[in-house]
Amino acid sequence: MTAVLLVAHGSADPRAAASTRALARAVAAQRPGLDVRTSYLDHAGPRPDAVLFDMQRLGHRSVVVVPLLLTAAFHGRVDLPAVIDRAYSNGLSLRVDVTDVLGPVGGFVEPLLVAALRRQLPSLDADGIVMVAAGTRDDLARHTVDLAAAALGQQLGLPCRAAFASGSRVTGAVAVASLGCARVAISSYFLAPGRLHDIAVASAVSAGAMTPAAPPLGRALDLARLVAARVGAASAPMADLAA
Repeated sequence: MTAVLLVAHGSADPRAAASTRALARAVAAQRPGLDVRTSYLDHAGPRPDAVLFDMQRLGHRSVVVVPLLLTAAFHGRVDLPAVIDRAYSNGLSLRVDVTDVLGPVGGFVEPLLVAALRRQLPSLDADGIVMVAAGTRDDLARHTVDLAAAALGQQLGLPCRAAFASGSRVTGAVAVASLGCARVAISSYFLAPGRLHDIAVASAVSAGAMTPAAPPLGRALDLARLVAARVGAASAPMADLAA
């Protein structure tokens, strides 16, 4: 049985952990036989290293770790590798393969991610889209959000602008004003609900964006398929080695 560990950022908002657990169930449904667990880098537990040791005690020899992150910012580049290194220094012996984040990598935006964003949008008669995101001070990470917004806009045939709850002056309100559109819908570049999502949506609405906003991606079927695809890509080399 393939072991999979989903690693989310974590939130003080209990809705976030519930959303992550729902995504884990959706991923397991995509690939029967997967042992899918959840963990969090901050706030809610359990922590990734604790779950890795649990998997080792259950007899797993390898695990695929999927960062539930939409950008390769600090949490993906620094926090998660540090947690895994600490686990190895504390005696972890099973093989750990970490997949890419779910957002754009190398300038490529996964079609399944765009499909998930598109399906989450409410049926609104819009002539522009603001895609709200958490934000980061990492310029390259913010650029990947812009890439996702551009891909969504291309799919819809509408102008689409990324907006951020933190780390950028481009707030929801700024993005709405910059579009110059009469009817602006709100897309959600979040995996789970929480304070930053609420802040970003409220900012866009304050500038005239339409409600309801799209919900976070959560357990969207296309997102579960993307996670399963990441697992499959990481599992193939392990199968080759086992053979």
